[in-house]
Amino acid sequence: MSTIGVIGAGHIGRNFSIAAIRAGHEIVISHSRAPEALADLVSELGPRARAATAAEAAAVGDFALVAIPLTGTAGVPVEPLAGKIVLTTNNYFGKRDGPIAAIDSGELTVPAYLQAHLPTSKVVRAFNHIDAAQIVSDGTPNGTPNRRALGYAGDAPDAKQVASDLYEAFGFDAVDVGGLADAWRLDVDQPTFVVRQTRDELVANLARAQRHLPQLQSQGA
Repeated sequence: MSTIGVIGAGHIGRNFSIAAIRAGHEIVISHSRAPEALADLVSELGPRARAATAAEAAAVGDFALVAIPLTGTAGVPVEPLAGKIVLTTNNYFGKRDGPIAAIDSGELTVPAYLQAHLPTSKVVRAFNHIDAAQIVSDGTPNGTPNRRALGYAGDAPDAKQVASDLYEAFGFDAVDVGGLADAWRLDVDQPTFVVRQTRDELVANLARAQRHLPQLQSQGA
């Protein structure tokens, strides 16, 4: 099994780590505070987890999960993640994050924004359109009727395979949404977002998705 560097110890980072440890992975988790501040979380996660700085988690992980607010993108370590697969759970909430021109204009999707910061990494969007606690609670064995499905999007086939394999290991059907340019179909304002849906329902919701670009709308385009 893999060692996963988890950058972000909030609700998503915590629940992802629980599910990953259950699936047999090792976790090195970081937070904006010192590693010592994560003592209670590491104790909860058990012997397969330890705390570190973001740079250390990125360096030691076979791949990484970035689960921090989008406004923290500049603080994601670049060199330790060079050449590595990076899953991002990032979402863009304009009221929380403030305007981000490259996203509002349609120049970049949300995960492509992180990809621009990590030019030599292989970014894939995953685990962004599910409530954090449901990462642990909603997984079911393969073949379960009405099994929940989750989507992923990325440009690198090996990165997409990692996301697909994790979904399956955590108990979800995996649906390939396309490349990073297609990742908007999993955005917060889309019918795919935080909805319990089967594979067929997710595919239908992906087809129904319509891209909303605030900057263009404000200009009357």
